[in-house]
Amino acid sequence: MAWTHRHLLGIAELSREDILDVLDGAERWFDMKRVDARVLHGRTIVNVFFESSTRTRTSFEVAGKRLGADVVNIALQTSSVTKGETLLDTVRNLEALRADALVLRHAASGAPHFVASSTRTSIVNAGDGAHEHPTQALLDAFTIRRRKGGLEGLVVTICGDVLHSRVARSNALLLGALGAEVRLCAPRTLMPRQPEALGPTVRAFEKIEPALEGADVVMMLRIQTERLAGATIASTREYARTFGLNTRVLAYAKPDAIVMHPGPINRGVEIDPRVADGRQSVILDQVEAGVAVRMAVLERVIMAADAERARA
Repeated sequence: MAWTHRHLLGIAELSREDILDVLDGAERWFDMKRVDARVLHGRTIVNVFFESSTRTRTSFEVAGKRLGADVVNIALQTSSVTKGETLLDTVRNLEALRADALVLRHAASGAPHFVASSTRTSIVNAGDGAHEHPTQALLDAFTIRRRKGGLEGLVVTICGDVLHSRVARSNALLLGALGAEVRLCAPRTLMPRQPEALGPTVRAFEKIEPALEGADVVMMLRIQTERLAGATIASTREYARTFGLNTRVLAYAKPDAIVMHPGPINRGVEIDPRVADGRQSVILDQVEAGVAVRMAVLERVIMAADAERARA
């Protein structure tokens, strides 16, 4: 493996070669399906989730167990954070228990970077505020590559609450690095001030129809009401009418375009159920891909940490 990072904190820290190394490694685990690999037998992985999650936490749990590791899940409600313990103290205590990797989701942007600078345990970012969600972007790229054969030259439209979306940020960075044109589409109130700062291949749109014109991939995002400081749209009904993906709007994309969504889906708001469940949807493929991609990530960060300790 060419991978040398003992942490996965964000796509911004990865090279094109790093990204391809993870995707190629995930191909191996995906093809093996349910085989118990035992690569990480005797290792301990702790999922520390201070925000709600279904797909990501479960996916990391399944990935760790398929690699043969012992997996422990910790949620905010059952942690000593509720008694006033700091995040760093929580991490240091888990490190003292000889955890090999901590998978961390936190509402504060930069939380994984903060704890990674103060621990020897490998940290994997499972989503930090509105900053990044690197494994989601990796599994999205994996899904696109399997369906389209590659990413170079593809047009990928990401539509929804771009401003608050760590998925949009990570995908814009990753897909651009692999040669895709990334179109970000959102109401002005849900678009970053400088979306082009996410990469040279990024373009911003305020209407969904031109954003989808000739698109190979359409990725829809939900409105993240938990991160909204105030009203930024007139109503969900109006949003669905102007920015929702239905069969009429999808017709602007290429006939063989695929439809994606990181979940959870708000049916009838950002996406019509007929599209979410339609023949062009790969939403459940994304969920399936998540296990293989996270197996590849966990394998790499723990092996890199071993190599770093051996050199010390």
